[in-house]
Amino acid sequence: MTKKNYVLITVLFSLGWAFMYADRNILSPIMSVIGADWHLSKSSLGLMSTVFFTTYALMQIPAGFLADRFGRVKVLVAGYILFGVGTFFSGLVSGLGLFLIVRAVTGLGEGCYYGPQYAISSQALPKKYRGLSSAIINSGMALGISAGFIVSSYLTFTLHKSWQYSFFLFGVLTAIVAILIAVFIKDTRPEMKKTVKVKQQKVDLKILFSRNHIFTYILIFCSLYGFFGMLTWLPYYLQTVRGVSGTQTGIISSLVPWASIPGAIFFGYLSDRITNKKPLVLFLALLGAVCQIVIPYTQNYSLMITGLVIYGLVGKLALDPILVSYVAENTPSIMYSRAYSIFNFAGMVSSIFAPYITGYFADMTGHLEIGFYISGALLFIGGILFLFTNKEPNAVASAANDYMPAAQ
Repeated sequence: MTKKNYVLITVLFSLGWAFMYADRNILSPIMSVIGADWHLSKSSLGLMSTVFFTTYALMQIPAGFLADRFGRVKVLVAGYILFGVGTFFSGLVSGLGLFLIVRAVTGLGEGCYYGPQYAISSQALPKKYRGLSSAIINSGMALGISAGFIVSSYLTFTLHKSWQYSFFLFGVLTAIVAILIAVFIKDTRPEMKKTVKVKQQKVDLKILFSRNHIFTYILIFCSLYGFFGMLTWLPYYLQTVRGVSGTQTGIISSLVPWASIPGAIFFGYLSDRITNKKPLVLFLALLGAVCQIVIPYTQNYSLMITGLVIYGLVGKLALDPILVSYVAENTPSIMYSRAYSIFNFAGMVSSIFAPYITGYFADMTGHLEIGFYISGALLFIGGILFLFTNKEPNAVASAANDYMPAAQ
């Protein structure tokens, strides 16, 4: 495969993540407006994200198996089109009930992206650049978060458009991205050579639930719990607790994704050049946990902003490329879609609970801060547990990958 193709894959998949995360974060800055329009409690507002992430998480494993069987690009594109349609119709419905149904459908569509995308990129891109390329692809998430926050708040609070307008805009743009991926990305599904002495049906489960996999799944669960809890509630928290105007919340909330781009690229580059990833993972997890606690605890505005920037540098978007690379090292490439689907399922299960639990405790105690504290504690626990992974990659996975053809 040529460098031109490497760049094309990286750019298109980064763009794919940009619109995925833009859609998810359209909602956050305008939650107060929707809540006022439909007379919703905080727990009901949290439920809008919880329903989306429930179907998104549930789709992970089926999408991975379907992609490995029928074609990774086919499953990815079909899901992406469904996601675009769901985003557009999110702006058409009226009332919480219909909105929840449409968001559930949108979650199913987005659920077809993660496993197939990382299976394609991990197979196609050179191993020595796996961490860095994953970080660049992941940078699309940061751009999408920022776009969702800023466009939504700008259209609604500055231009005084209806909150539905953002859903229409991103729905159309999402469909265009689906077409670009379908046209320019080629499917690659490797076949395991007969010389690999692996009883596929019996060994698959053992490989995907090795010690290294399990502790990686736990860590991504803890990391994503705080990340999606923050994305869902940070703009609302800034408006209602810190007194920040609606026009500014999008910009302040975007500090996290903006800071994550250089952080993710640097730490992804670093992870490609070190054998033992444990110290780096532990450092990122513990510092991210501290930031999750400092942001709501401090009364100093400057210190809160500093906490947001540092969390962006070392948080979920910086940790993800390292863990993606780590999963690839411990998994036969023929099973990448399934491995990444289980990996993302483990993380996204946390996102089902985080928005609603944060809203529930806010209703019960009158304070949003407790949700941030829970997030920090979980990330600390996940980082410590990762220390119990084995130093060497899974032996069966390494043996299987030795027989796989190199990326062409």
